[in-house]
Amino acid sequence: MKLAVIPARGGSKRIPRKNIKQFGGRPMISWSIEATQKTNLFDLIVVSTDDPEIAEVATTFGAEVPFLRPAGLSDDYTSTIPVVAHTVNWYLEREISIDEVCCIYATAPFIEARDIVTGFDVLLESGADFAFSVTSYAFPVQRALKLGNDGRVEMLDPSQFETRSQDLCEAYHDAGQFYWGTSTAWLSGKPIFGPHAAPVILPRYRVQDIDTIEDWKRAELMLTSLSSINSMI
Repeated sequence: MKLAVIPARGGSKRIPRKNIKQFGGRPMISWSIEATQKTNLFDLIVVSTDDPEIAEVATTFGAEVPFLRPAGLSDDYTSTIPVVAHTVNWYLEREISIDEVCCIYATAPFIEARDIVTGFDVLLESGADFAFSVTSYAFPVQRALKLGNDGRVEMLDPSQFETRSQDLCEAYHDAGQFYWGTSTAWLSGKPIFGPHAAPVILPRYRVQDIDTIEDWKRAELMLTSLSSINSMI
């Protein structure tokens, strides 16, 4: 059985109620639920939340909320892995077998069903424990800058000052959209990032992590631009 888990706690601080805040005329979480439904891959699409209002919105858009997440797994310090493991264990305790699990973030409005499907294929074909979305940095991270204690500029790695950008290896970061894994991998507690994980590379123009108000505003501009492009296709 394939399980989708969408974590969506109620206590977001920097953008209050961001999981159900209106984005593009509908609750943010609905974008993730809809993309997950369109894959036609999953036997169960579950939203893991501690918040009754989020639960109501999630069920309105067709997800299941079979439990409210315990408070101990809903604070600012709880990571994704124990939340997903909790959901998997909830079904295992009821003798419902789970094979592959995809964690899909609730604030990923540009997620596409085709990418989730690709992630599943990568997981199976690679034999990895995890497969997750990544995208490239727009600028070489080897030439990154920082501000010193005196407010002046410093290179993180001064040895790269003379290196041409095109001679540096490309670096990638987590795209913050989805994370496929076997149920065994999720339950093991091993970190997602590492040699036991395979990448699903997404274009930068469809990736925007949303943690701050600035991120949210940028995402709204991206939505307008992508909607305009799609209307011309």
